[in-house]
Amino acid sequence: MKSKGWSVKFFKREQRSLFGEILDWMLTPLLLLWPISLALTWLVAQGLANKPFDRAMVYNVQALAQQVKLGPDKRVQFNLPQPASELLRADETDLVYYQVRGANNEHLSGDRDVPLPPADEDKGSSYEVHIRDDEMRGLEVRVAYTWIRLDADGKRPALVQVAETREKRSVLAAEIIKGVMLPQFALLPLAVLLVWLALVRGIKPLSELEERIRARKPDDLSPLDDHAVPLEVAPLVASINDLLTRLKESIATQKRFLADAAHQLKTPLAGLRMQADLAQRADSSADELKQSLKLIGRASIRATHTVNQLLSLARAESGSTNIARAPCDMVALVSDVIQDSLPRAMDKHIDLGYEGVEAGSNGLRINGNATLLKEMVRNLVDNAINYTPSNAEQPGVVTLRLLMDRLGKVVVLQVEDSGPGIPESERDLVFQPFYRALGTEADGSGLGLPIVMEIAHLHAATVTLEDANPGKVAPGARFTVRFSNAQT
Repeated sequence: MKSKGWSVKFFKREQRSLFGEILDWMLTPLLLLWPISLALTWLVAQGLANKPFDRAMVYNVQALAQQVKLGPDKRVQFNLPQPASELLRADETDLVYYQVRGANNEHLSGDRDVPLPPADEDKGSSYEVHIRDDEMRGLEVRVAYTWIRLDADGKRPALVQVAETREKRSVLAAEIIKGVMLPQFALLPLAVLLVWLALVRGIKPLSELEERIRARKPDDLSPLDDHAVPLEVAPLVASINDLLTRLKESIATQKRFLADAAHQLKTPLAGLRMQADLAQRADSSADELKQSLKLIGRASIRATHTVNQLLSLARAESGSTNIARAPCDMVALVSDVIQDSLPRAMDKHIDLGYEGVEAGSNGLRINGNATLLKEMVRNLVDNAINYTPSNAEQPGVVTLRLLMDRLGKVVVLQVEDSGPGIPESERDLVFQPFYRALGTEADGSGLGLPIVMEIAHLHAATVTLEDANPGKVAPGARFTVRFSNAQT
């Protein structure tokens, strides 16, 4: 077990440094290109070193070629004055050789072992000088040569060659390389230093952003200034600002929930305490005690209902997109709510009915959370039952409708009552938490319709409110929830 923990720790990936990674990506190509630059400089230096000495060799070959002539007997002759021969060999560093061969490849003058040009080489025009690299007596030499056509047909040209060792060229190439590379040895550390300073300056805005965030107070959730950071960091700051906004909204929702819970539970709890005090009086009769216990029971039921609605509202207001979703059969769901609400409706002499899609059909399916959808329907029904006047002589009517448009994949849920209705001036207010219409004595906490609105919002549905029977004394209210994600 200990060995396994050690191996996990050993292979654990360390946190990367942005500064170090950028520095590596900038310096690594620089250090890799430096040897390539050295090799290219060497090749260029070799070419530059060859040019002046090749030019001198070309001049010498041309000078020697002028001494090659055709004699009276039609034989090639070569006469090199002694001063010219000594001048040709006057070099303190390199060895210089020359060779002159006649039309029949006979040796006329110079060094016999100067290598001949390739046999298959095109001889070109007369007196045209060629240069090649070769080897002589175990040394690398540079050879300049030309063919001279002295006869009429030009088929048997004479050959003049000058060969020179490469010592001077190597020395000059080395001097060129030193002249180019030595400054690079001094510039390379300077370039590394400048890159490091540039990175320090470039990452400085990130450090300043970190300092600003650390200097903030715990309750400061205001957005960060995205204009004070580089363009590349602006998306990160925008994401942080979005997170701060959502966090601020979440904290505000929690604070509102706590305040609402404290406000709503204050009244039933005070009633419980008062009734308990009355029940504990020494002179209380049995009837008074029973009445107090009855009121305590009603207050506890009201407190329990309020707590359940507060929890439902908190769950709906969380706005979480991670809620469990599955295809929900709306016909079965509405049927369950009606069955659960029938006892309460019968106690109030309310005719609770259903219209629309028949039970047992293929049904309508909505991709959503069944628990929340049932809570939404239950709150609409409870609201209708609470605010619909009813008695045995004049029973109220509450109707649930479930309609569908298979072509447009739209499901419409309606809850309609025969109550006094809601004035247009208050139709937006009834969806606010704890708001209750004036002039009503119905029992409630003012949380049912806000819960309906939040759950509908989570399911991308819309909620509208209108009169059920316009123009009548009791127009009633019709709540319509429209879903656009039906799976018929």
